[in-house]
Amino acid sequence: MDKLPAILDQICANVFGYKNPFTPEQFIQKFGFDVRLPKEINDSTDGSITWAQSINPTKFITMENARKRSEVDDWLVPKRPINSVEDILAIWQETNYMATERQIESLEIYQSDNIYNSQNIYRSMDIHNSKNIFACDVVLKSEYVACSQRSQALAYSLRAEDSKEVSNSFNIIWSGKISNCLFINDSYNMRDSMFCSHMSGKQFCIANMQFNEEEYRHWEKLVKQWILSN
Repeated sequence: MDKLPAILDQICANVFGYKNPFTPEQFIQKFGFDVRLPKEINDSTDGSITWAQSINPTKFITMENARKRSEVDDWLVPKRPINSVEDILAIWQETNYMATERQIESLEIYQSDNIYNSQNIYRSMDIHNSKNIFACDVVLKSEYVACSQRSQALAYSLRAEDSKEVSNSFNIIWSGKISNCLFINDSYNMRDSMFCSHMSGKQFCIANMQFNEEEYRHWEKLVKQWILSN
C-alpha cells in the first residue's frame, strides 16, 4: 500500500493541479461513493480478513489458502458412500469455498478481486491490463485512474463512467476522446471544457457555451477549487 499516496497525488495533480488532500477512505467517500467495490469479509478456513467481489456465498477462502490446500491433498476428500443427490450436495459443501482476492499474472494487488495482467491495484475489481488503479470497477487498459467504472483507455482521470479514451479529466459520463475536461456527459472529442452535454469537437466551452481561453481558465481554476473544497 506504500505506493497508493503517490498514485493519488499524481491523479489529483493531473486533474486538478493540486496534491491530493484526502486519505484513501476519504477519497472513496468523496469520489467513489457510487462505485461498486470489493467487500471486506473473513476467510472461512482461518478467519483472516480478505476481499471479495461477491458476498452472496457463505464460505470463502483466499486464493493463497486454496493453493496451500492443493499442496497438501489436492483438495481430495476420502471416498464415502453416496445414497442421494442430497448426500452429494452435503459432501460438496465441505470443499465448496468461494475464492477471494483472485488475480492472474498481476503484481502488487491489494484489497481487490478479479484482477488480470495488472499492477498496483487497490480496492478494485474486474481490472484488466491496467496499472495504478484505485477504487474502480471494470476498468480496462488504463493507468492512474480512481473511482471509475465500466470504462477503458483512461489515463490520469477520476470518476469516469461508461467512457473511453479519457485523460486528465473528472466526472466523465458516456463519452469518448475527452481530455482536460470536467463534468462531461454524452459527448465526444472534447478538450478543455466543463459542464457540457451532447457536444462534439469543442474546446473552451462551459455549460455548452463558447468562451475564449482566458475566460475559460479563470472559471476552470475556481471550479477545481470548488470540487476539492466541497
